Amino acid sequence: MNLEEYKGVYVFAQQVDNQLSSISFELLGKAKELAADLKEQVTAVLIGYKVKDLADQLAEYGADKVIVVDDPELETYRTEPYAHALASVINQYKPDIMLVGATAIGRDLGPTVSARVATGLTADCTKLDIGDFPLVAIPGKEAEQKHNQLLMTRPAFGGNTIATIACPDNRPQMATVRPGVMQKIEPIKGAKAVVEEYNPGFTPNNKYVTIKEVVKAVSDVADIMDAKILVSGGRGVGSAENFKLLEDLAEALGGQVSCSRAVVDSGWKPKDLQVGQTGKTVRPQLYFAIGISGAIQHVAGMEESDLIIAINKDEDAPIFDVADYGIVGDLNKIVPQLTEKIKAMKAAK
Repeated sequence: MNLEEYKGVYVFAQQVDNQLSSISFELLGKAKELAADLKEQVTAVLIGYKVKDLADQLAEYGADKVIVVDDPELETYRTEPYAHALASVINQYKPDIMLVGATAIGRDLGPTVSARVATGLTADCTKLDIGDFPLVAIPGKEAEQKHNQLLMTRPAFGGNTIATIACPDNRPQMATVRPGVMQKIEPIKGAKAVVEEYNPGFTPNNKYVTIKEVVKAVSDVADIMDAKILVSGGRGVGSAENFKLLEDLAEALGGQVSCSRAVVDSGWKPKDLQVGQTGKTVRPQLYFAIGISGAIQHVAGMEESDLIIAINKDEDAPIFDVADYGIVGDLNKIVPQLTEKIKAMKAAK
């Protein structure tokens, strides 16, 4: 493999029902940073059916070029045709870096494609950088240290340690990236990208799944990843019934309730509301951590919040290490008082 042939930072631009997923814009934002370090371009790979009109959106969020693979076989996501499409793009265009969102689709697509193009894949990354590998040169082997490598960081062993992984001998360097951890850029209105259509041809075989029916889940729960204010509760809240205190506070603030893994495991709240390593990564303007101890797995999902306020009766709780403001005391007394003060302030306006 001639590594010098591989150039550019590529992003799989996920779309569902001809609407681009937020993770596509997040990956483009990170791709621009990586490409700037490498002095290369950002290319979005758009796969679907009748999706060419989405190219301008990708340009506004940072794509210099958009490769469109458009075919009726790609109308609804299926592993085989999508893997064939993306693997064919990689073999044809030879990207240096290939980023895929760690969504339900990406977690299926990424490893399938990496196996087909004979490269490695670092899954569920929370940080990406360009740097040297090994990170520190081995004495006497400084000449063997490789530069301009994609350093892919991900939690390991249940979040108890952090691993930084590189793929120095194969290309592309592939990673799936957790939604919510990378930041999209402010859209550049009117930006245009070079659009190139590419179709490797699709011949259905026994690996093509036949979709009989698509049943869409309907939920009245707003996505916590979009919330500006989150009132999050942990095991310390005490019971499912006690979450009424947090719901009242969230209503007064115009925010939403979220929770820790312990709450979901106890059956108090649904998985959709979980923040943390095995839940969702959030970046609200205001994050209340109430009755949450602050385990590393939870902190990984909310530490980028603009303002963090912790309420816990244990003054030594790790959550206070990441909080901007902390209140030590009984949440059953503090939260209702806080709610009433906020209501009074709003009524006075």
